[in-house]
Amino acid sequence: MKMRAIIVEDEEVSRKILRNYLGKYCPNVELLGEANNIEDGLKLIEENELDLVFLDVEMPFGTGFDLLDKVENRTFETVFVTAYDHYAIEALNNHASYYLLKPISIDELIKAVNIVAEIKEKENELQHAVLSPKNLSTSEKITIPQQDGFEVLDVNDIVFCKADDNYTEIHLENSKMLVSKTLKYFEDVLAKHSFVRIHKSYLVNITAITKYKKGKGGSVIVSNGKEILVSASKKANLLSYFK
Repeated sequence: MKMRAIIVEDEEVSRKILRNYLGKYCPNVELLGEANNIEDGLKLIEENELDLVFLDVEMPFGTGFDLLDKVENRTFETVFVTAYDHYAIEALNNHASYYLLKPISIDELIKAVNIVAEIKEKENELQHAVLSPKNLSTSEKITIPQQDGFEVLDVNDIVFCKADDNYTEIHLENSKMLVSKTLKYFEDVLAKHSFVRIHKSYLVNITAITKYKKGKGGSVIVSNGKEILVSASKKANLLSYFK
């Protein structure tokens, strides 16, 4: 797929190098424009429907993170391009898809573009096609411990599980229960079924997902109407569950 992209970088030489590399080694990237400051970068983002932004960190009058903070609804992926490695954690916290260090390695650039392409292709499949989860489990039961014994649940009746400290909320279509087990416990128990960790606090039944919405990490709508945010680090894993 062709991906629409821009470069936001204050150094002209760096913009030229990245532009040339993209033109020569990444034919699936269509460069729509370039900016050398936050204000012009924001204008390009607002005027175009983008898939990818190559973003420098240190720029005059602010940083790339300041630019992202000004974007209200971020539907594009971000690849940071910087000479400094100490911004990596902050880049991760800002849902970066990749972190490229200058001088740019061609192999690393191609890898970054391929990762973004895979994410965008999966998003488009979910948006335009009927959901078709892979590896559907047959109906099986699990037991939920309670003070007076245990309750037997069909795993397919579980919509999602939500962490609550050392407890877990199990959400069904029209009810929920609180269980004195961690979310990690249920992640292990339900590992062979169609459940995926989409956030540090959420484990979701793939068969209960009715819609995926693009965004920083995106979000899913499940069958009981709940909208749940997807962590950027979990997005690729979630999308891999769909054909």
